[in-house]
Amino acid sequence: MITKGQKINDRYEIIKSIGEGGMANVYLAQDTILDRKVAIKVLRGDLANDEKFIRRFQREALSASSLSHPNIVEMYDVGEDNGNHYIVMEYIEGKTLKQLLKKRGNLTVSEAVDIMLQLTDGISHAHDSYIIHRDLKPQNIMIQEDGQIKITDFGIAMALNSTQLTQTNSVMGSVHYLPPEQASGKGSTIKCDIYSMGILFYELLTGVLPFKGDNAVEIALKHMRDPLPSVRKQNSNIPQSVENIIIKATAKNPKNRYNDVKEMYQDLRVCLDPDVMNQERYVYKYPEHEIDDTKAAIPTIKTKKPEKKKEEEKKEEELEEEIAEEIEEEKEEKSKLRYVIWALFGILVVLVIVLSVLFLPGFFSKDKEVEIPDVSGLSVVDAESVLKDNGLEVAKETEKMVSAEYEIGLVVKTDPIAGRSVKEGTVITIYESIGEETYTMENFVGTNYIEAQTKLEEVYGLDVTVEKKDIENIEDSEELDAQIVIEQTPAEGTVLKKGDKVTLYIPDVYDKYPDFVKEEWTIDDIDAFCQQYGITLEKKYQATSSYKPGQIIRQSRSAGSKIVSGATLIITIAEEPKVETPEPPSDSGTSSSGDSTGTTTGDGGNT
Repeated sequence: MITKGQKINDRYEIIKSIGEGGMANVYLAQDTILDRKVAIKVLRGDLANDEKFIRRFQREALSASSLSHPNIVEMYDVGEDNGNHYIVMEYIEGKTLKQLLKKRGNLTVSEAVDIMLQLTDGISHAHDSYIIHRDLKPQNIMIQEDGQIKITDFGIAMALNSTQLTQTNSVMGSVHYLPPEQASGKGSTIKCDIYSMGILFYELLTGVLPFKGDNAVEIALKHMRDPLPSVRKQNSNIPQSVENIIIKATAKNPKNRYNDVKEMYQDLRVCLDPDVMNQERYVYKYPEHEIDDTKAAIPTIKTKKPEKKKEEEKKEEELEEEIAEEIEEEKEEKSKLRYVIWALFGILVVLVIVLSVLFLPGFFSKDKEVEIPDVSGLSVVDAESVLKDNGLEVAKETEKMVSAEYEIGLVVKTDPIAGRSVKEGTVITIYESIGEETYTMENFVGTNYIEAQTKLEEVYGLDVTVEKKDIENIEDSEELDAQIVIEQTPAEGTVLKKGDKVTLYIPDVYDKYPDFVKEEWTIDDIDAFCQQYGITLEKKYQATSSYKPGQIIRQSRSAGSKIVSGATLIITIAEEPKVETPEPPSDSGTSSSGDSTGTTTGDGGNT
């Protein structure tokens, strides 16, 4: 464990702990060479021996090292010291936007626009470097006293040109800012960051989140389905131009969002100009829940007929006169042909009647109507027989359909449906059951549980339960992030039906008591430790020469046990044993002759 006063790489002296995460802890330290305060992110001790986590930690450093922008926290150094993998970053004196919102409630329009201008400028720089943040939220944005913001924690950023993407690149950002496409299991793009910034802009202006729920899955589903509440209904003083930016950034269909962050930045620059503040409400070009993204709207091009020139009009009039003369001449010829046409028409009618009598015996009689019988539940062969017995024809091929009511091979329904009256000889299509719809369980280990639960419940109708499991009992854990699936029941390949139960296990990540005795903690460090975790500390002292005075002899909470706030910790501290000084003897006691005399007298008397 990193303690106060400890030096990393003989250079960075730890001052105090300033933050903890699922993968690393952050400390304030003093750079003893450049004489400046820095923030050091140190990979947690329980992960330092896991090569997969180390690679992920190093990937964070490599992705962040390519970024240099006034609105992005600068990274100074990366290294490893005595098994501690660390990143040294710029230390920002300020508070997070989340802390600011808790204090203020919401920001003014001009303040929010200023913050968003800085945020879009910084994220645009990251996108130009092929890096997606994927976890944009107020907790990851610092604001200094002068109003300048700094974007932090590119820990789950993904390089667009990476060739080693694995399941660890699953969705891990806060669900309150989660784009719909990520909640449904699709990959991340720059438009995911745009959506998160739109939600963040909404929160800055209103002080509340647009979607809330009892659990993460419920919130994720609202991002996928529910329309975003209007900020102007909450505050009518917000210009329409500002709301339009939020509407466009938070579109559920990525095609309706900004193409890139630069477009959003340009709209933010002019949104408070009087000329654009009262613009019309933005309307989406594409359907919000469009299924086929490959279909693009094809604009209809209308062409105007060229205007006729006067000379052309004159020529047309002359032609019309000539045509009229020709028509008069043709009338006489047509009258001669009229008799021939009537004769041919009569012959044609006679032929139609003869053919109808020969090939359509029932042509002149009324068709008989029959009612389609109900053949559901019968085998296909039996159903065909029943339908034909009722004067109906049956299509050569049956249609297949899913059915939980009828077993495989039985008839589910017909088209047209049973009970309908049709003409005798009508062709009936039989729908054959292929049984109840099934789903073959996938391997969700290593993926985000929100993403997995959403897919299993919404797409396949399964009953999903999420449970925490002690990570000490898990071997070869792929992730220790609190949202990553580490085990599943049933196993991959199991065939399931709608309504079947599935259990996803996520790690029960918790802090543990260190070994104060072996690690030789000082009393001050233990005091600070207890204050940090809200633990009541009791001190007992034991006189012993086996330990140095002030050294911890034992602890009531065993090393590795779970830390629970409000618990009591008793430590036993060594102290020097007291040395008893003998009292000086009296005058009679110091006389040897007196002792001898007294003894002799006593002996003599006894004798």
